[in-house]
Amino acid sequence: MVNNEDMETQRVEALWTHLYWLTILAQQGSYTRAATRLGVSKAAMSQRIAELERAAGVSLVQRTTRSVRLTEAGQRLVDQTRDQYEGIAQSFAGVRDSAGVARGELRATAPVAFARQQLVPHLSAFLRANPEVRVQLEVSDRISSLASEGFDLAIRHSAAAPETHVAWTLCATRSVIVATRAYLRRRGTPASPQDLASHDCLFYPRAQEAPAWTFERATGRKTAAERVTVPINGPFSANNSETLRDAALDDLGIALLPDFSAQAALRAGQLIKVLPEWQPKGGFAEQLYIVRPYASHVPRAVTAFVSYLRKTFENGFSD
Repeated sequence: MVNNEDMETQRVEALWTHLYWLTILAQQGSYTRAATRLGVSKAAMSQRIAELERAAGVSLVQRTTRSVRLTEAGQRLVDQTRDQYEGIAQSFAGVRDSAGVARGELRATAPVAFARQQLVPHLSAFLRANPEVRVQLEVSDRISSLASEGFDLAIRHSAAAPETHVAWTLCATRSVIVATRAYLRRRGTPASPQDLASHDCLFYPRAQEAPAWTFERATGRKTAAERVTVPINGPFSANNSETLRDAALDDLGIALLPDFSAQAALRAGQLIKVLPEWQPKGGFAEQLYIVRPYASHVPRAVTAFVSYLRKTFENGFSD
């Protein structure tokens, strides 16, 4: 015979999944994002939270037209259970990895141009070597919050590694100035950075700053490199280097690009370098990093992927 205490225990145990979903909802801030993170429908997400509220007898979530916020009771519940769920996840990951095989889903994010032109062509080799790993890649130039959005790692094109994460240098990268031969025949080839003032320049917009490019040239002496900044203008700007490359390929003007965006077109002769003796500075960062959140346990799939990426790009980029 089941007594009242046993029945209450069973009711609470039946809600463990609901409680976990509430922690994910608090983390993501919307039903849609939380459902995507869990791989379930938005309707299922809403139903579980409603069931949890009925069982608790209090409102746990405040719904608005644009976002979701927890009530005081909901936040207290999440605060008191989050660590336990994280501990369960880490314990399970540790047991799973003890078998010595990389397995499970790995969520990563990378910049659009680098992902499309450099990363994705190398993924098939990694997946064939690790058949029990599934990679979910978000291709975006947006800087994502790894912890709150559930990413295991990110590739960042930045001036410095973030101090809030574990980071490795993936490889160095340089900026280049490029154009098509057709454009240069039509408009002439710049002999100095100052000549860019009379050209159509394709650039990455930077907040409210007036568009300008900075260059350095080695002097061949012990003095500091010659440095010059020139204002530029043109018919097109975009916040994605791959888009700027395509505009340059369409003879629209002279583009400033990171080398990984321009490399294939340069090797194919579709683009040529402009002002090769001058090195652009400040247009794009000069390092690519792999970063992951700090964690007491790192899944074997993550360590295997980091190792693969570092080995793959240790000598730079490929076509």
